Amino acid sequence: MEITKTPIAGLLVLTPRVFQDDRGYFLESFNAKNLEEAGITTSFVQDNESKSTRGVIRGLHYQLNPNAQAKLVRVIEGTVFDVAVDLRKDSPTFGQWYGLKLSGENKIQLFIPRGFAHGFSVLSETAVFAYKCDAYYDPKSERGIVYNDPDLKIDWKVDEKDARISGKDKANPLFKEAEYNF
Repeated sequence: MEITKTPIAGLLVLTPRVFQDDRGYFLESFNAKNLEEAGITTSFVQDNESKSTRGVIRGLHYQLNPNAQAKLVRVIEGTVFDVAVDLRKDSPTFGQWYGLKLSGENKIQLFIPRGFAHGFSVLSETAVFAYKCDAYYDPKSERGIVYNDPDLKIDWKVDEKDARISGKDKANPLFKEAEYNF
């Protein structure tokens, strides 16, 4: 597995080796030893999966400390534009976001450490999105930032008129008003 740093410290792109022939493909999607060698010592405790249709934007989500979550995200089927926003107050990249296309074809994964908000938009007809978390979901710790925050200026790669957002995500506060403790 190739592990590449992004411009935001701690946020890593993982590209697995894919063995493909006329029968299909094989890849190793998770190997704790490889991640540990790259400095990721996270122990994952929960796997989640969602299926969404074109234009859906999910996010920006995170959990407060002490229930913050690191995530290892990937797409099994379809294509999404995946986004992580740095919420670590002492980080030189605080308030900056990083995004990339994840797909069932490119098999790329993104490791998102604690202290980030996360979201994605669906660019294909449907997408199956899977992720590992290092802490359990805790509804009392759940927070969010509105997807179209004018200060963040995230390009979701989805036309605003075609965007499909839950009422809960539309009601999230702006970045400058959001609660976070990283």
